[in-house]
Amino acid sequence: METKPTFEEAMKRLDQIVNQLEKNELSLDETLKVFEEGLNLAADCESQLKEFELKVHELTNKEENNNEV
Repeated sequence: METKPTFEEAMKRLDQIVNQLEKNELSLDETLKVFEEGLNLAADCESQLKEFELKVHELTNKEENNNEV
């Protein structure tokens, strides 16, 4: 089973993909494969960001509740 990259690893790979696509040196098949990889990485990043945002929200609410007591 393949593990998902960390957010930072995914962003680094997305940057590499963007650079590859901007150079326009890949074949059509390679372009589609790299583009698909980029879409999957972007979806993973979005999912991780939502998880991080939820965690921050939980932590700040917990801190606010502790301060009210």
